[in-house]
Amino acid sequence: MAQVAPQRWLFSGPLDGTLFVGSALAAGLVVVVSHAAGITGDTPLWAWLLFVLGIDVAHVWATLYRVYFDRAELARRPLLYAGAPLVAFGLSVVAHSVSPEFFWRCLAYVAVWHFIRQQVGWMVLYGRRAKDDERTIRFDQLVMWATTLGPVVWWHAHLPRPFWWFKEHDFIGGLPSWMGTVALVVHGALLVSWLGLQLVRTRRGVTFPVGKLLLLSATWVTWFGGIVVANDDFAFTVMNVTLHGVPYLAFLWRYAKGRHAESGYGALGLLVRGGVPFFFGALLVFAFVEELLWDNLVWHERTTVFGDAGLDFGPALLTLLVPLLSLPQTTHYLLDGFVWKTRNDAALGVRLGWASAPSTNAGVAQQEGVA
Repeated sequence: MAQVAPQRWLFSGPLDGTLFVGSALAAGLVVVVSHAAGITGDTPLWAWLLFVLGIDVAHVWATLYRVYFDRAELARRPLLYAGAPLVAFGLSVVAHSVSPEFFWRCLAYVAVWHFIRQQVGWMVLYGRRAKDDERTIRFDQLVMWATTLGPVVWWHAHLPRPFWWFKEHDFIGGLPSWMGTVALVVHGALLVSWLGLQLVRTRRGVTFPVGKLLLLSATWVTWFGGIVVANDDFAFTVMNVTLHGVPYLAFLWRYAKGRHAESGYGALGLLVRGGVPFFFGALLVFAFVEELLWDNLVWHERTTVFGDAGLDFGPALLTLLVPLLSLPQTTHYLLDGFVWKTRNDAALGVRLGWASAPSTNAGVAQQEGVA
């Protein structure tokens, strides 16, 4: 009898379950308990501070540990890392010049693409860890796209809803409702097909991919529950940002520890040596300062937290200011499509604990877990 391959986790069995399923269930529990207490509709301030500033905005700044805190990484791909913010800023200025509404609509769709791509990326990493063939990985990607895009298409077919991605009317309406129904039927059929295929493969001696199942289940609960079942901004916000941000922050913490073990970051290594409080505390500081600037220069909505500088700018200046304030976010969206591809960066496997450091005569690409 052929030996069954070991289960491949991104972190470990308990931690993968906690980060994916635990995040989804915790977010759902917050929504259920809050709704029972009468908290519905717009996201209250405490939830905005905890979930938006503390998770969503903070995770955007975690790109610093992957790229901009690391001199060696900056030197490895200087054109990409210098060009990404310049391109993001330039395109944002052009979009905002057309109209603020057009800018926020573009940003909303880029954000949706980014959120979906992250879930697809987790599936690909599981496939690489398990040394799956490309056909299996492509089917996994298709199923994750369906799991996330199905509810998004349904959302578009049922506009207006009492919540939105960034700003009211940032999605394009006009899809007939039947297209939303078809999208959910297709996404359900693909999920059932994926599960059936895994059961067939298991009977043939292939290890059942528990990690992928946990990820798919958490994604379905969050996207279907937060978009189709939920009907208010609070529920959507909590469920949307928790599954997206919490696993990513854990992933960056693991990467940062691996990079620091190679003597990366220089003096900024103190933020990793200090443990999670220093690592995450720095991100919270950046997130708070960013939102302080947004609120004082643009929104003027949370003066109890950020004060009121009494500044009010005209449309011409906002065309530069808004793209500048959104630059951490747009740069994060752009770079995340390049910096986590294990096939293009063999050192990633070592830093993430999936491979041993290469010997003198062997390449990292041949180490366990790196494809």
